[in-house]
Amino acid sequence: MSRHFLGIYWHLPLVFLGIGELFFIGAALGLATRMYGTDLAASFVPIFLVCCLLAMGAFGLYSRRLRARTSGTALRIFGGLALGTLLATTASVLLGVDPPPLRTQSVMITLALVAITLLRFWLSHRPDGDFFRRNVLVYGAGERAQSLTELRRRADLHGFKLEGFVRAEGESLAIPESRLLQIKGNLLEICRARDVDEIVVAMDDRRRNFPVAELLECRLAGIEIIELVSFLERETGKVRLDMLHPSWLIYANGFRQDALREGTRRLFDVLASLALILVSWPLMLLTALAIKLEGGWKAPVLYRQMRVGLMGRSFYIFKFRSMQEDAEADGKARWATTDDGRVTRVGRFIRTVRLDELPQIFNVFVGDMSVVGPRPERPEFVSELCGKIPYYRERHYVRPGITGWAQLCYAYGASEQDAIEKLQYDLYYVKNHGLVFDLVILLQTVEVIIFGKGAR
Repeated sequence: MSRHFLGIYWHLPLVFLGIGELFFIGAALGLATRMYGTDLAASFVPIFLVCCLLAMGAFGLYSRRLRARTSGTALRIFGGLALGTLLATTASVLLGVDPPPLRTQSVMITLALVAITLLRFWLSHRPDGDFFRRNVLVYGAGERAQSLTELRRRADLHGFKLEGFVRAEGESLAIPESRLLQIKGNLLEICRARDVDEIVVAMDDRRRNFPVAELLECRLAGIEIIELVSFLERETGKVRLDMLHPSWLIYANGFRQDALREGTRRLFDVLASLALILVSWPLMLLTALAIKLEGGWKAPVLYRQMRVGLMGRSFYIFKFRSMQEDAEADGKARWATTDDGRVTRVGRFIRTVRLDELPQIFNVFVGDMSVVGPRPERPEFVSELCGKIPYYRERHYVRPGITGWAQLCYAYGASEQDAIEKLQYDLYYVKNHGLVFDLVILLQTVEVIIFGKGAR
């Protein structure tokens, strides 16, 4: 059950979960202040709730990709509540609002931690776990429809329940016959009998025997109709290349570029890069010192490398040096690999916590990059991949970024197959990018840094 708003597919069960958990956090705060007779400033409450919600989001608690067990979830909840309380206390002091004392905050965190952990445990073990799921019927039973039976990830299946498949007239069968629905009456009657909320059109060939009248009847009866590529985009957070056809790129919502959007994005990048420079300069200084101590005082701290940016234009990207100076002594570009022997000891650490990326803030400031966007690749790889992978050039219609949707959803890319997988997430970002989506990505990037996902 998802709704598209401000460039993002909002998964309604997670929205309701966030609202419910805010209620528990507010109740825990109220109970803790009552226990100690603390005077609580009314203006502190909204600051506290917003900070906790953002912090818990930063720990991945409202991501559909979360697969942690109860213990791991409880650890994330504790981290989110602790960070949210710290942020709320800091913001309150800056705004001249008195925060509650430390003992009240400690009790609040404990109460909220227990309540939210129990809530999530109960929700994950409910026998009627399909309550928030949409009932989906698939019109088609060929090779395109088969892709829905191949979805295995829990996150991909979280929002819907497949009621079955209806075979189109003259269509070859590619799914198990047990998944076919017995046709009794017209399509609308089948949908009403099974309480169907949405029909996914997944015919192999829509040029013949397309059921216009029946689908229109279902649409007017309040049943949503969606094309397979759009359905997979919404549920998996990526654009499936093997299902994609050029007309979808032309007619689908998204892929918007205009002066207001670009101006807003550039203003955000400039302000964000200035703020990041002010906050991170001590870390950059310590990183440079660590590289010098390991490699010698004559060893370079930074390295620059040609990358492909907006509209295919090349630029030099800056990073802290994490590899040996002669990592590519023969001049041949190579993908980074797991346990790459070229990475130094300091380099391995700064890659894990993403400190090697900090000099790219200056690339953002001068306009070569954005804070959020597809990762820029080397010209050698781009030239090769454009010749092998369809739609690879389309990822260059937005500025590359320090972090991005593909980095959140997929591990470090080190092969052509990885490039194909990451391109599907990059196309999703190019289609849906906007300020709100960028903020969501930045929030979830905190989770990546904390738990070291995708670092190599």
